[in-house]
Amino acid sequence: MYGDEATIRKILTELGDTWAVVGLSANRDRAAYGVAQVLQRFGKRIVPVHPKAETVHGEQGYATLADIPFDVDVVDVFVNSDLAGGVADEAVAKGARAVWFQLGVIDEEACARVRDAGLEMVMDRCPAIEIPRLR
Repeated sequence: MYGDEATIRKILTELGDTWAVVGLSANRDRAAYGVAQVLQRFGKRIVPVHPKAETVHGEQGYATLADIPFDVDVVDVFVNSDLAGGVADEAVAKGARAVWFQLGVIDEEACARVRDAGLEMVMDRCPAIEIPRLR
C-alpha cells in the first residue's frame, strides 16, 4: 500500500469534491460502480470516465479525462496497472490535484511522475474503505 495517512486524509477532506472515476461504467458488477456510490454518499461529485461515456449514478460520463469540460480535483483509477501510467499522465495534463490508484493498481514510475508534477498520490488503496474511517 502506498499513501500515508496524512496524504489520504488530505485528498479525502481538503483537495476538493469532484472525482473523475476512470473505468466507471454502468456495469453494477464492477468495483468502480460501488466505490462511486460510496463517494457520492460522502458528498463527492463523481464523473464517469469510460470509452462508452455512459451516464452513471446520475452523472454524465466522458470517454476520456480530456473530454471533461470542467476541472476535476481527484482522478480515481480503476484500470490495469499497465494502463495506469497513461491515465496518471492524463490526470497531470488535466490539472487534477491528486491521483488515486485503486487496490491492486501499482505503477511506481507513474507515482513518481505524479509526485514530481506536484500532485498528491495514493496507490493500492480504496477511498470507499478510507473515507468512512475518517468521518
